[in-house]
Amino acid sequence: MRTFSRRAAMTAAAGTTAALAIGGQAVAAASASAETLLPTGRQYRISSGKQSLTVAEVGAELRSWTVDGRAILAGHPDSSMGDSHMGKILLPWSDRIAGSKYKFDGVEHETPITEHWSGCAIHGLMYFAPWSLVKQESGRLVLGSVLYPQYGYPFMLKFQTEYVLAKTGLRVTLTATNVGDKAAPFGSGYHPYFKTDPLVDNAKLTIAASTYLINDDKGVPVGRAPVAGTANDFHTAKVIGAAPLDLAYTDLARTSAESTLAELETPDGHKVQLWADEKNKYLLVYSDDYAVDRPIRKAIAIEPVTGPGNSFNSGEGLIVLKPGQTFRSTWGVRTNAL
Repeated sequence: MRTFSRRAAMTAAAGTTAALAIGGQAVAAASASAETLLPTGRQYRISSGKQSLTVAEVGAELRSWTVDGRAILAGHPDSSMGDSHMGKILLPWSDRIAGSKYKFDGVEHETPITEHWSGCAIHGLMYFAPWSLVKQESGRLVLGSVLYPQYGYPFMLKFQTEYVLAKTGLRVTLTATNVGDKAAPFGSGYHPYFKTDPLVDNAKLTIAASTYLINDDKGVPVGRAPVAGTANDFHTAKVIGAAPLDLAYTDLARTSAESTLAELETPDGHKVQLWADEKNKYLLVYSDDYAVDRPIRKAIAIEPVTGPGNSFNSGEGLIVLKPGQTFRSTWGVRTNAL
């Protein structure tokens, strides 16, 4: 059995990296003199009626969405890289790969560890990648990017993500095409944080799910349980309270193509409703307890994802894209501020 590992190429790559660094400094200096570079890259802005949206070049990040002057999303300055994957798009997997290793088509792959406390690879490979402008018009923005083969993920995918400010709110559509010559394991997700001023504790949450996943001490799913009768049951709206929340929900109840899967209500009566198509079979909910250099529990992440953590190993929710095959999914958010 063959093994692809980043370790095998590190020695050979060291000399090349040093040479590229010298030339790269000159290129970076020339670019910096031509324009001001931000840690989040270029800022793409669209508006429609009461709505305004800002998406960053780096990670196709949802940096800001305001409705009638109200900030719906928690964000960070364009002059900082942000933390906690705030607003990022998660590709070609979401959540964790246990031990940063997986086997696909009989081949073992080892990815870089990106969460050292757990020893896992978390949230894919695209959250700091640049996305280029495809189209920008009133109320609509399309960005694109390519994931080239690399150690731990020797597959090639082409992405486009479309942001639309519709009459009912924000609408996001992802397309992913396998442009390589072999089948590729795949999953997608998004990491929006919704403001809950004054605190997550005071907001009401509803989640249309009958099952939650049980995690081990590294955040990797090891089982599932019904929500009924547990503290994790949000079938009907209830105040979140002070307990940390960091769970994946599934068996989502859909009554229509865009039925509400999660609703968040702040004490002043403002509501946001998240919906997602049937490709997104899970919702990850996280109460922002480990914020860096900012107040904790001022926002909550409600993440539509195609598969749970460790899907590359468990096979649960795993999507396999054949060469030339395209995946497409859509999710969105409504608000009573409209």
